Amino acid sequence: MYHHILLVLMVILHHAQPYRADGPGSWSLLLPSIGISAMHMQLLPNDRVVIYDRTDFGTSNISLPNGKCRPNSDDCSAHSVEYDVGRNSIRPLMVLTDVWCSSGTLMPDGSLVQTGGWQEGDHVVRIYKSCDTCDWREMISGLSQPRWYATNHMLPDGRQIIIGGRQAMNYEFYPKKSANEDAIDLPFLVETNTPDVENNLYPFVFLNTDGNLFIYANDHAILFDYAKNQVVKTYPIIPGGDPRNYPSTGSAVLLPLRLVQGKVADVEILVCGGAPKDAYANANTEKFDKALDTCGRIKISDPDPQWVMETMPLARVMGDMLLLPNGNVLIINGVSAGVAGWELGRDPVLSPVIYRPEKLTTCRFEVQNPSTIPRVYHSTAILLRDGRVLVGGSNPHDKYEFSDVLFPTELSLEAFSPLYLDPSLSGLRPKIISPKSKTLRHGDKLTISFKISCPIDPNLVWVTLVSPSFNTHSFSMNQRLLILEGGNTTVSLGKSLYQVGVKVPPSGNIAPPGNYLLFVVHLEIPSEGIWVRIP
Repeated sequence: MYHHILLVLMVILHHAQPYRADGPGSWSLLLPSIGISAMHMQLLPNDRVVIYDRTDFGTSNISLPNGKCRPNSDDCSAHSVEYDVGRNSIRPLMVLTDVWCSSGTLMPDGSLVQTGGWQEGDHVVRIYKSCDTCDWREMISGLSQPRWYATNHMLPDGRQIIIGGRQAMNYEFYPKKSANEDAIDLPFLVETNTPDVENNLYPFVFLNTDGNLFIYANDHAILFDYAKNQVVKTYPIIPGGDPRNYPSTGSAVLLPLRLVQGKVADVEILVCGGAPKDAYANANTEKFDKALDTCGRIKISDPDPQWVMETMPLARVMGDMLLLPNGNVLIINGVSAGVAGWELGRDPVLSPVIYRPEKLTTCRFEVQNPSTIPRVYHSTAILLRDGRVLVGGSNPHDKYEFSDVLFPTELSLEAFSPLYLDPSLSGLRPKIISPKSKTLRHGDKLTISFKISCPIDPNLVWVTLVSPSFNTHSFSMNQRLLILEGGNTTVSLGKSLYQVGVKVPPSGNIAPPGNYLLFVVHLEIPSEGIWVRIP
């Protein structure tokens, strides 16, 4: 009676072997064109996705509704759309100021607060709250400093912190506590600024479980107390000393946080890919250096943290790193030579890679089946509630270019389905029966009922919370996955019905306020998620 479980264990063990050339996973084209190139993406808690590129690309391939045009312009095309996942349809949106290379984070009320951009957009705060007729609201002077290539993160008090940007060696907050609240200098950004190249743009930022921020820029990292404007800890330089931030553009994730007795013992960061030190200068002379094939992993919770280096099966620059509901990391998109920037990347990497953080070092990486669409500069990827990964974008030109170029502007959307969505494993996939959605409080106990068609081992069931991230330029801001305490308390209620009780994280340091996707995971196979909210 356990033959299904035995089968899937064999499948999982088989696919855990290193560096397979023909891996699992499948691709599907969702829409051949959404009218714009998906430079920025954010999943909303109604299963719609806000997508935008920039307002000065030229006329896009989708018109604004009802004959509208941008004010003081003959451009009547949209540069932002809302994608409805369930209906596989899009709706054009009106964005007024230039959102090129901006940043943002989903707020606890479900609205996207997006900040900065180019030229007249660099001080702007834009808010999008989804409905069938909703559109962007823009506050022209919402920021105290210009923000272009900045990074945003949700804080335990429900505000965003906005860090850095081109020639912005400081940080600020949104919303502000007072009208005269100003930006605060951050010398770390000056120290990591490389003349002419910078290499500290879109810094990698993660909230540590002690309430401080881990900030990584160029090849340096610190633990930072933003409330006191103090560096708490300085980490060793990553071995090799090569830059990992824009335009050398690697990526990073905070590895899954496992709660035990209300605490997280180990907090680890994984940084992967990027480009060698001189790659940007070389690419501008049409010499395209091979991308980095290394990942650095560091346990920032250790008293004496050190980087441990690993080698990816595929070198990659401009790759995105996404946390999957089962705690694995997907590395997707990008190229194997050059850097980020107009026309500066070469040799697309079409095959994603799965990284399993709990496996032995020698068998963590697994190459997946390739896409047929190059996703180079200005491509994006986000996790959807059903476990698929939405992939879009790719425009390495300063305008839309569809012919006579090496990599034409890409307007399509496609989805990557990891192995856990293979139809042959559907009988092992949990289905959450209740709750349908839920507002939670820190420290709450939550009971989840789910169905599954085969007998299960309670020790092979766990529950995860995943925050929907804001993705642009190969970094997913505000990305976080929590493995909740209590998953191994699963009990049978009969007729393929089970129940599990878990504890909501005890504080905003571990689970900042916001909307999360909750998954029940069985044998590394996640259910479809449900939306929960921690106010």
